[in-house]
Amino acid sequence: MNGRVLKSTGSFYKVNTPDGIIECKLGGRLRLEELKHTNPVSVGDIVILSEEGLIIDIEPRQNYLIRKSVNLSKQTHIIAANIDFIWIVATYKQPRTSTGFINRILITAEAYQIPCGILYNKKDLLNDDDKDEVEFLTHAFKKIGYPAYLVSAYDKSDTDLVRNLLAGKTSLFTGHSGSGKSTLLNAIDSTLNIRTGDISRKFEKGKHTTTFAEMFLLQSGGYVIDTPGLKEFGLASMQKNEISGYFREMQALRSKCKFYNCMHINEPDCEIIRGVSDGRIAPFRYDDYLVMITSDEVAD
Repeated sequence: MNGRVLKSTGSFYKVNTPDGIIECKLGGRLRLEELKHTNPVSVGDIVILSEEGLIIDIEPRQNYLIRKSVNLSKQTHIIAANIDFIWIVATYKQPRTSTGFINRILITAEAYQIPCGILYNKKDLLNDDDKDEVEFLTHAFKKIGYPAYLVSAYDKSDTDLVRNLLAGKTSLFTGHSGSGKSTLLNAIDSTLNIRTGDISRKFEKGKHTTTFAEMFLLQSGGYVIDTPGLKEFGLASMQKNEISGYFREMQALRSKCKFYNCMHINEPDCEIIRGVSDGRIAPFRYDDYLVMITSDEVAD
C-alpha cells in the first residue's frame, strides 16, 4: 500500500493512505540508508508500506528542499519533498527577515529546480517608510522573476490572494519563527487550526510553535506544508564557483566575464560587477552573494 507522509516526528510518521491516516514507523533497512541526511523520510514523500504498517520504501522524489543540518555539519536535513511551490514568508519587522536569509532559500530552490516566491507578511505593522522599502524589495525580486507580495493575515483581499496562490498545488511555507506563517494559514483556511505563538519582546524574535513540518489538506484544494521556524538557512552541497549560476540575473551574465573562472569579486572585465554598476543587478543581491561565497559552509 502507498501513502503520503503528512508529518514526521523522527520516531513516528503520519501517513495519508487510501484507508485513512495512520501512524507508521520506519523499516530497519531505511533507518540505515541515506546517512548523509538526518531524516531518511520527509514530509511529502510517497512511501510504500508493509502489511504491518512499516515504511519499507520511498517512491522516487520529484524534488526536495534541503538545508545543512545545524547540529551535524556534514549532514543535511530534508525539509520536505515533492513540492510544487515554495513560499518564503518574510517580515520587515517583528522580526526582521534579512535579504541574505531570503536569497539563501531562493538559490537553494534554484539548485533543486523548485519554483519560489516571497510573501512579505504583517503589512499592518508597517508605516509608510517601511512600506516604501518593502515595495523596493518586492519590485527587485519581481524584476528577476520571483512573485512577491506584501500581505496581512487581517486583510481579506490578501488572504483571498494567498488562498488562490495555493489552490491545487503542494506548497511549502518557510521562514523565521514569528513571521506569521501559521497565522496566515489559519486566516486562509479556518479548518486548519494551526497553533500560533507570540513574539519575544526582549529579542523581537518568534517563539517556536511548529515543532515538526506538517502537511495539511486545504479546503480550496491542494496541500500546504507548514515548517518549523528557521533561525538560519545553511547552504548544502554547493561549490563556490557555481553559486552565481543560481542567481537568476547573474546566470546570463557570467559567461561574458573575461575569465572563465571569474568569482566576480574584484577581477578585471567582470560582467557581473559591471551589472551591479549599471543597475542590472540589485546591490543587495550582489552583497548577499559575496557573503555566501566567502562563508565556510560552501566548498572551494
